Amino acid sequence: MFPVLNTERLRLREIRESDAEALFQCLSKDEVTRFYGQDSLENVEQAKDIVAAFAKNYHEKRAVRWGIERKDTQELIGTIGFHAHSPKYRRAEIGYEIHPAHWRKGFASEALKEAIAYGFNDLDLTRIGAVVFLENQPSSELLLKLGFIQEGVLRSYIYQNGIPHDTYVYSLLK
Repeated sequence: MFPVLNTERLRLREIRESDAEALFQCLSKDEVTRFYGQDSLENVEQAKDIVAAFAKNYHEKRAVRWGIERKDTQELIGTIGFHAHSPKYRRAEIGYEIHPAHWRKGFASEALKEAIAYGFNDLDLTRIGAVVFLENQPSSELLLKLGFIQEGVLRSYIYQNGIPHDTYVYSLLK
């Protein structure tokens, strides 16, 4: 059964095909995808493919990606989750995005804290990593605020719009 996590203002829940429109509204925005390592979506069908990929990765125990839903509006405002999960080495990478209309309201921090707790307590992780474009200062600041350590730079690590970008690598240990 897919894990549902609750915070004061948010519910982290399974992403359903009915969320494809909300996912499209978020991932079609260049200001969201410019640091995502993925081109902006052009249609809802692409969002449906992403929903299916999230479900497949979860069922194959390779990743878990939650929809970030506001409790007050039942609106899906983004996603968060673990990928590159290695149970043998007790590590995973965390990634997230929030629709720009909901930026700077503490939602990413709130969702991250809950997902991190799940990673350490339920997935039995020792290490949670994060990879962030050098230019993505808000995300870097958020990770540092939550106790992540910047370990270094991965050169030409992620392609965005056909261009290689350097990224910071962060980690948080249990």
